[in-house]
Amino acid sequence: MYGRGYQSGGFGFGPPVTPPVVKQLLIANVAIFVAQVLGVVPEMMFAATPADFWHGYVWQPFTYMFLHGGLGHVAGNMFALWMFGSPLAMVWGPQRFLRFYLLCGVGAGLIIVTLPYLTVQLGLASPFSLSVPTLGASGAVFGVLLGYSLSWPDRTIMIFPLPIPFRAIWLIPILLFAEIYFGPPNVSHLGHLGGLLVAWLLLRGHGDVGSVLSIDHWKYRWRRYRMRKRLRAVDGDDWRDRNRQGPWLH
Repeated sequence: MYGRGYQSGGFGFGPPVTPPVVKQLLIANVAIFVAQVLGVVPEMMFAATPADFWHGYVWQPFTYMFLHGGLGHVAGNMFALWMFGSPLAMVWGPQRFLRFYLLCGVGAGLIIVTLPYLTVQLGLASPFSLSVPTLGASGAVFGVLLGYSLSWPDRTIMIFPLPIPFRAIWLIPILLFAEIYFGPPNVSHLGHLGGLLVAWLLLRGHGDVGSVLSIDHWKYRWRRYRMRKRLRAVDGDDWRDRNRQGPWLH
């Protein structure tokens, strides 16, 4: 993904600096993935599985987010963490960023192991769903993506290889649409939505981002959108009026 705003007036690839806290998270995730591939880490013990969690495996909502289902899975999550987490860590500081990242991941993990259990108890789902494991850092990463898009909503970004720039505020809707219609069938939508929910609750308490979540802010953006639309309509009418006069002769 490319972005505009790190340097004034230009496009750049990736953040200019990778903060130590982001580097440490990248190293931890990659190291655990290698141990997982080598069989050192028993995947089924540390993935988030509702049936196991409710039978005593209470560590799973934390450990699941350091496991991944393949090289592409870990590479995609780590790329997003590096790309969008680095600016947040530089602005927020390491403690706030790490706390936010872990709470989004653990919160999403708790939702992953709790909601299926409740739906089974209510007779709305098959008991088979309780034995399906979930792994990956996507819940925490989606929380980071929300934090980025709300911190810099007007920053222009572009998803490679599609040369279509858009504002960061549309990042989450675009990714959710893409994963629903084009993603693999085993994507944990519950984990992604859980990470977004926890991130939204955490961000509401901070003035630097919380104002973007207010109703007044979205009323202002709607008024600005309508004003720009009217201005474009007026400019279009002026252009058509000038063209009706015919070309200038000299």
